[in-house]
Order: sequence, then C-alpha cells, then structure tokens
Amino acid sequence: MAAGLALNLTPGPDMLYVAARGAAEGRGAGVASALGIAAGTLVHIALVALGLATVLAAVPIAYTAVRLAGAAYLIYLGMRALVRPTGLADPALAPASRWLVFRQGVVTNVLNPKVALFFLAFLPQFVDPTRGSVAAQVLALGLLFNASGTLVNLGVALGASRVATRLRASGRAGLLLERATGVLFVALGVRLVLAAPR
Repeated sequence: MAAGLALNLTPGPDMLYVAARGAAEGRGAGVASALGIAAGTLVHIALVALGLATVLAAVPIAYTAVRLAGAAYLIYLGMRALVRPTGLADPALAPASRWLVFRQGVVTNVLNPKVALFFLAFLPQFVDPTRGSVAAQVLALGLLFNASGTLVNLGVALGASRVATRLRASGRAGLLLERATGVLFVALGVRLVLAAPR
C-alpha cells in the first residue's frame, strides 16, 4: 500500500487528465473523470489477473496499436477543446455531460497500454504463489491500488476545480482554462506517440 500510494501521488497522465477536467469544467467533471479513470483501471487489473496483458508485453505490434489509438484519442479531445468551446467561457452554453466525461476517462485509461504494462510489472512483485490463487492475489492488490489512486485523483479533481472556480470569475480566464486543457490533452497525446518503444 505504501508503494502504491507513493506511485499514485506521482503526477502522471491520469492525474493531469483529472486536473485538467476539474479545472476546465468544474468539480463534477473532475470527479466524473476520476471515476472514469478508476473504471478503466479495472479493465487493466482484470487483464493482468487473467494473464492477457502479457500479450502487450510479448507482441510489440499490439502494444504500438493500443498506444497510437490512445494518443489519437487524447489529441482528438484536445483539438475539440481548442476548436469547439464547451461553454465554460459562456454560461449560456452547456458543458459536457458527466456521463460523457466519465466515458472519456474510461477510454483514455484503457487506451494507455503503459497502465497494463505497469500492473504487469508491479503487482506480481507482491504475489506469493504459496498463499493461494495468483489471479485472486493480483485482483486484490490491483483493487487496493485502484482505490488508493481513485482517492488521490478525487482530491486532485476537487483541488483543481476549487482553484479554477476562483479564476473563472473572469470570462477570459474561463476561455484560457479551456484552451490550456486542449493544449494539455494534445501534448499528452503527442507524448504517447513519441514514447520510445519498450
């Protein structure tokens, strides 16, 4: 748990995604994105527990395909934020629905193959085959790690939205927050594209 909490407190793409959503669209969107990331993480935990994540480690083309799909999705979200306002600067326009933000969080996490590879490398270090089912142990450890990460991301969402609420009093600041979110998503996507092969 100590190792997991230390890793969860280290800023990464998921935390930046949650912070950007919370800052740009408010507390509800930040919380929805944090819960979406948590749901996406459940997919990775299940893949590792079932042994399917080893395919990403063993087949470079599968890893590359998932990595590029994830990058394309982040760039798409970023370009949408840059080109089409969501209503933050104009209160007459409605922001994205919480369900849409949640789904985007799930997809963003699921399409990041580094999460699956991380679990594949990290969780087995704490598994003891003499203490029962390896899959059950991986599942339990993954759920504990996900719970810790979700609490951290919820804190990030609330903190980012609180700071942004003060800045958003100005319509110009709201527009700048939207643009900054778009730039951040595009940058995360480009970083994923340029990530060196394993």
